Amino acid sequence: MRKPTAKSLILDLLLASKGRPLSAKQAIAACGIFDISVNNTRVALVRLSAEGLIESAGRALYQLTDDAHTLADDVAAWRTRSTRVRQWDGSYIVVQADKLSRSEARQQRARARSLLMLGFQPLNEHLFIRPNNIEDNLETVRVRLYKLGLEKEAPVFQASGFDSTTEHRIATLWNPRELEQNYQQLEKKMRTWLDRFHALEPEVAARESFLLGGTAIKHVVYDPFLPSEWVDVQARKQFLSAVDEVDQAGMRIWNSMWENAES
Repeated sequence: MRKPTAKSLILDLLLASKGRPLSAKQAIAACGIFDISVNNTRVALVRLSAEGLIESAGRALYQLTDDAHTLADDVAAWRTRSTRVRQWDGSYIVVQADKLSRSEARQQRARARSLLMLGFQPLNEHLFIRPNNIEDNLETVRVRLYKLGLEKEAPVFQASGFDSTTEHRIATLWNPRELEQNYQQLEKKMRTWLDRFHALEPEVAARESFLLGGTAIKHVVYDPFLPSEWVDVQARKQFLSAVDEVDQAGMRIWNSMWENAES
């Protein structure tokens, strides 16, 4: 669990705030927990504003801009990820994407991020694929991909009937056993922390909840949510339950920190 930068910490706090603005005092207090200086915190606020990621929400108050919300809102929906998984019918969702030039590096990053966040893997240079077991229908998946950065010219469609060799190759694009190990290891770490955080100093508890919760939530955001035919969904369910408990505990800890910072 790496120490966050001032910029990443401020963005993560705004992401977790559910629309509530962040004050400069709160940003300074939070960064101080990670030994980030007041000056570096103020510089980060200025830079985030200049980059169009945050904006003023009042005197010494900041909020995410509309542009930043595009990605942030999808990430913030990690709590409902598991409810958007359905029974797999054996078909796949496929994205066809043309090769981009070096001058289109920004679009390449946006495409890669959107595909990864929805669990797609490359079948070849132009086709990206995943099991068709997320969201209510294909159109919802298509809209999410486009919103997250996939170019709208890229076709998104359902496919099935692959030959046995291709089916086998598709199944090797993910590593279910690694996912299951991550579920178990992270759940164990979170359960251990949940048993002991009450005895920690407030700043230590805040720092640990942020680092541990952030690591776990990142795993949720980028989890492919494979079907039950491929992965132990009970292990995933237990992991997600622990993530939610750490998140709730972390919010209580940080809300207490905010009250002290503003008093």
